[in-house]
Amino acid sequence: MGLLILICGLLLFIGAHGFVTMRGRRARLIRRFGEGPYKLVFSLVSVIGIGLIAYGFALYRSTGWIDLWYPPRWTRHVAVLLMWPAVVLLLAAYLPGHIKRAAKHPMLIAVKLWALAHLLANGDLGAVILFGSLLAWAVYDRIAVKRRESAGEIPTSPPADGWSNDAIAVGVGTLIYLALGFVFHPVVIGVPAFAG
Repeated sequence: MGLLILICGLLLFIGAHGFVTMRGRRARLIRRFGEGPYKLVFSLVSVIGIGLIAYGFALYRSTGWIDLWYPPRWTRHVAVLLMWPAVVLLLAAYLPGHIKRAAKHPMLIAVKLWALAHLLANGDLGAVILFGSLLAWAVYDRIAVKRRESAGEIPTSPPADGWSNDAIAVGVGTLIYLALGFVFHPVVIGVPAFAG
């Protein structure tokens, strides 16, 4: 049952975000209902999707765990290493600077690193479905963004506003990374991220 709820949540979340890449259909919907109602429905569907993903994955982990393989211990260390730049890049997506300019789409890179890290460290069916789906979505979305850039719909290089935003992204990102590893992951997920 948990896997079914997880999959329904993924379909809602990825479906809503996939719809955004269909620019013509999205534009027609906005013209018909208005930008405000469109954003409200998009946000609600996304939040419901995230809720179902979280609930479904938690239910799956507590009642129906299915191991596919047993990842070697070193994959956890790789996952821990990948998560630091993922968090920094996620912040850099909202802080225009040299990191954002160099990465072009730091949020999509962050999602890809996060999903890859968790795929490497987990060998169960639920993890493969969850992280594999989000990795596939991020790859698809990057391709869609690249096509929009090539068509001139969006700028290819965001301007950099100096180094202060980069310092904030690295500093605050590092603090969030440590909080996720030392507090969130063991307390909420139930798995110590930094365990040896």
